[in-house]
Amino acid sequence: MLTEQIDAYCERTDFTFWSEPVNALTNAAFLIAALVIWPRARAYPMSRALAVVLFVIGLGSFAFHTTATRWGAMADTLPILLFILLYIFAATRDYFGLETWKSVLVMLLFFPYAAATVPLFSNLGLGSSAAYAPVPMLIFIYAILLRHRAPRTARGLTIGALILCLSIAMRWLDEPICAGLPLGTHFLWHILNALMLGWMIHVYLTHMLEGRALGR
Repeated sequence: MLTEQIDAYCERTDFTFWSEPVNALTNAAFLIAALVIWPRARAYPMSRALAVVLFVIGLGSFAFHTTATRWGAMADTLPILLFILLYIFAATRDYFGLETWKSVLVMLLFFPYAAATVPLFSNLGLGSSAAYAPVPMLIFIYAILLRHRAPRTARGLTIGALILCLSIAMRWLDEPICAGLPLGTHFLWHILNALMLGWMIHVYLTHMLEGRALGR
């Protein structure tokens, strides 16, 4: 049931609304990142959409870390998935110059790609964090493919992927270190993710603005 409650993180000790105060409040990082990038993001429809989704990620994650319900978990994860799909589409279309229909096809291929790679990361002991591990690997792949075509964009993507790897590590560490650090480390996942997602929008905007300057 959607109202079923979930105890998934170290900081939570019961099912009251503020049982995860740090995890809940650090979702403000997503809102701040979206507001900071918004003035530049208005330049392009796709960057506007990404900034809006980034803001919604903060709201959805706040809902989950306060209500700790199945519906809250959906409000948390679905906007993240939407951001991933939008960015794959935008990166494929605008970094590589593919037609819209081909970019949509590549975007949809994320689902079989994730289905094939998540079990591999699960076998490495990443637990639920394995669901996110295919994303930095995909970003690294894009960076490698772009290293000659758009080296600055490739460097930006590499930085984003590295931040995300650190972020996933903080998410994974939350449970193993819980006995010694009751606060956990999940709040660092929020802060680093907000930084990373805002950075990824910045990389996209920089690429688009450079392309306009070059007359592409």
